[in-house]
Amino acid sequence: MNLANTIREVPDFPQKGILFYDITTLLKNPQALKESIDQLTEHYRDIKIDAIAGIESRGFIFGMPLAYNLGVGFLSVRKPNKLPAETISESYALEYGLNTLEIHVDAVEKGQKILVVDDLLATGGTAKATCKLIERLGGEVAGLAFAIELTFLKGREKLSQYEIFSLLQYDK
Repeated sequence: MNLANTIREVPDFPQKGILFYDITTLLKNPQALKESIDQLTEHYRDIKIDAIAGIESRGFIFGMPLAYNLGVGFLSVRKPNKLPAETISESYALEYGLNTLEIHVDAVEKGQKILVVDDLLATGGTAKATCKLIERLGGEVAGLAFAIELTFLKGREKLSQYEIFSLLQYDK
């Protein structure tokens, strides 16, 4: 199955001049959803991973079934004030301002190998902040997995020390 055929391209969203790659059309297609999770599972089946860190919110969509298939735990990386227990946070730059992510302080044990999962790799700021959280807690980033990678935004360069896998790549 060609997963790219299930992605809707929306011009001028969220602002004029941006071409938005919408995964909701992939998600509503049972075969495409199954294929995307199967491809991620196959790629990581033989790699030592102790847990999946899913980034709010669309990283949960791909991360949870991947964790289930691999027989590992799932860690929630969330926006501020969404997690109920003690957290650490990491801020990162956006085009216009800052954003912050949090994780529970007891989410990662020292030496655990954590796979970071999100729907999209763009500039790499969100993924980099998540990697910093995992490493601050003593974990090792086992890799980063994405449904879509916007290669023209060069996020991979910001994350060059990690193994990166993306199901689909767009160069414009």
